[in-house]
Amino acid sequence: MTAQTSSPALGQKNISIDPKQALGWMHTARFFTTAAQLHQLPEVSVPEIAFVGRSNAGKSTAINTLTQQKQLAFASKKPGRTQHINLFALGRQGETDAVLADLPGYGYAAVSRTDKERWQRVMLNYLMQRPSLSAVVLLCDPRLGLTELDEALLHAIRPRVEQGLQFLVLLTKADKLNRAEQAKALSIMRLNAGGGEVRLFSALKKQGVDDVAQLLWHWCHPAVPNNGNGNTLEAPPTLPPTAPGL
Repeated sequence: MTAQTSSPALGQKNISIDPKQALGWMHTARFFTTAAQLHQLPEVSVPEIAFVGRSNAGKSTAINTLTQQKQLAFASKKPGRTQHINLFALGRQGETDAVLADLPGYGYAAVSRTDKERWQRVMLNYLMQRPSLSAVVLLCDPRLGLTELDEALLHAIRPRVEQGLQFLVLLTKADKLNRAEQAKALSIMRLNAGGGEVRLFSALKKQGVDDVAQLLWHWCHPAVPNNGNGNTLEAPPTLPPTAPGL
């Protein structure tokens, strides 16, 4: 199958969808496969959204909150020790129309330097080479701002962004900031994000959950006109059954 990489450009008019519908779509997330190496990942023909971020940035919590599933994404008790790329299928059973990719957290001091370097290479290769990658969600604790590794990641994906890759910087743990601090964090990150989307997010307060679910849905469902009665969706493509050897 040929990988589908197209997604609506920022600002392109899309089908409106109720937040409950977007969240309902996110709730369909289910485990697809896991891989320790890039070459072990199956090829898919649907949009793929990667969640990346520093260990302790709240990546697993954000995925579980968006999908309304407590243990879909695994949060290790020792941050940085989860060293697999996990894929989750989205869409009605048998009609997968998108994939979420949960990448290992990076930058945690307790992980050996060798492991850090190996996983940084795996993630960069994934972000630069994965054909089905349509969007990247970078999770960042606004109290810390972008780290050196975050900036390296944004620099690495810039060529693909210029070719149409969507990206979102998700400022997690927003409940730790007051309103003035939130506004300041948004303003600073919009300058640093280089044209990407920026959202405040709090799993505890459910802040930003509806908005992010709608954004991800729109990125995975380009609008196509029908016979004049409004808009409809392209028929969702399906995933191959599984990856060889997994």
